[in-house]
Amino acid sequence: MRIVTTPAAAREALASMPKPVGLVPTMGFLHEGHLSLVRRCRGENATAVVSIFVNPLQFGPREDLSSYPRDLVRDQDLLERLETDLVFAPDASAMYPSDASTFVEETRLSADLCGAARPGHFRGVCTVVLKLFHIVQPQRAYFGEKDFQQLQVIRRMVRDLDVPVEVVGCPLVREADGLALSSRNVYLSPEDRLRARALSRSLAHARDLVARGERDARALQREVEAFLRRDPALELDYVAVKKADTLEDADSLEGRILVALAARVGKTRLIDNSVLEV
Repeated sequence: MRIVTTPAAAREALASMPKPVGLVPTMGFLHEGHLSLVRRCRGENATAVVSIFVNPLQFGPREDLSSYPRDLVRDQDLLERLETDLVFAPDASAMYPSDASTFVEETRLSADLCGAARPGHFRGVCTVVLKLFHIVQPQRAYFGEKDFQQLQVIRRMVRDLDVPVEVVGCPLVREADGLALSSRNVYLSPEDRLRARALSRSLAHARDLVARGERDARALQREVEAFLRRDPALELDYVAVKKADTLEDADSLEGRILVALAARVGKTRLIDNSVLEV
C-alpha cells in the first residue's frame, strides 16, 4: 500500500496503476461503514484508492473541525489489511492554495435538510469531491447512504458538470443496537449513546406506520417528530419526508420515499435516514 500526501504524488503513483480505479473519499477515523465501502471498491476495481482528508470547507465556524476525531496510523493499518492500493492523505495546504477563490456549489438538492442547518456545508463537500475526482480520476466513487443528501448532491454535481465518474451508493451500516455508524459516535457519553438509539427506533416506527397503511407524508413526519420528542434531552434539528431521488417534499407516500432526520444528542449532532419503497 502506498501513502501519498500531495496531488502531484497521487497523480504520479496512479499513472502506473491499472484501471479501473475506484475511490472512497473519507475524513478518516474509519469505522465499519467506511470499510464496507472499501471492500466493495476493492472488489469492483483493479485499483482501490482511499482519501483521508478532514475538509475545513465543510465545517461551519462553530462546528467541530479542531476536535474532529483523527487517527491516521490506525486508519492506515485498517486499510492495509483490506489491500488498499493507495491512500491519499493531504493536509489543507496541499488541497487549497492560501488565496483560493474558486468553489463548487449545487443549489437545489442542497438547499434543505442539512444544507439549511449547515450553511456552506455542501459547497465545501462539492468543492473537495470535485478536486478529488480531478486528482484521482477514478472510474467509480463510493459513498455511504447514511449521508443520503450528500450522495444525491454529488450525483447531481456529476450529472450537471459531465464528470466521467460513476457514483456508487452503498447501504448504511448500523451498530448492533441500531445506531448508524458515524465517526462522531465517539463523542457520545454512555447516557447519550442510549438516547441516540431513539433515532433508528423512530425510523423503524415510520416503516411500521407505512406497512400498516399510512400514506400521508405530513402525518408520518408528525409521528416521527412526536416519537423523538418523548425524550426532552434530544434536541431535534429536523424530520423530513422527501421523494428520495429528487429530495422534493412528498405529499403522499408512493414510490421511493426518504425519511431523514437530524438531532443533537448531548453535544453531538447525528443524522439518520431510511428509504422506503411504498
